[in-house]
Order: sequence, then C-alpha cells, then structure tokens
Amino acid sequence: MNTMTINGYQAVISFDPDLQMFRGEFVGLNGGADFYAKDVVGLRHEGGISLRVFLEACAEDGVEPRKHFSGKFSLRVDPKLHEAAAIAAAAHGQSLNQWAAEATGKRHGRNDGRWDCQYRVWNRARTERPIRYIQQ
Repeated sequence: MNTMTINGYQAVISFDPDLQMFRGEFVGLNGGADFYAKDVVGLRHEGGISLRVFLEACAEDGVEPRKHFSGKFSLRVDPKLHEAAAIAAAAHGQSLNQWAAEATGKRHGRNDGRWDCQYRVWNRARTERPIRYIQQ
C-alpha cells in the first residue's frame, strides 16, 4: 500500500487486479470517499473530484469532514513483544508509553507519508534485534 496527499488529505492507494486500475481511499474522514484511475495523474484528478464532492456534502450536512483522534489507542501484541518493549523503554529511562510514542513519532517526522522505519527493541541480552518492518 502507498499513500497520496490530495489537498492536505491522505489517501491509501492500492491496485485492483480485477479492474486493472488503481484505487484510492481517503482515510481519517467522517465518511467514505474513494476513487479509481489507471495512472498517477488520473488518481490526482479523480481524487480531487471525490474529495470535493465529499467536502461539499459535509458542508451541506454540517458535518466535520475529518475524524477526531483522541491521542489514545489500545494495542494488542504478543506478550514477548510487550516484555521486550518494556525492557527497551526501561533501558532508555522512559515509560512504555513515552518509548512507544517516540518510536512512532520518528516515522511522523519524515513527513512523506511512508512507514518505512524499522522498530527495534532490546532483548534480555541487550543486543539489538529487528522486530517488525512496517509496510512501505
């Protein structure tokens, strides 16, 4: 999956092999807005139209177009990963929450919409080992 920014809104882009077209879907909205095209230029054009129609409908209905995010979410992981993350946080003198926020914030700082950072945690022997690669 890839992302595309259109007029300040993020869309996730995928390829639909049945239609032989790219599909875009805006994320973080209080509703759905998707679009299809055969190439990047078409995606930008169709995405702009889809977004404009969505924003017009929101304005007519008095709905805030963007979803509100509270800054809180629960995460379920394997207990061994939980333990490893807690050890990594302690090794950095941080709470697990601080460590996780910093780790995810490193991705945000790139500002190009791609999740390509590799998260690492320390195992009991304090040797660095990769845990997971995030989709680019």
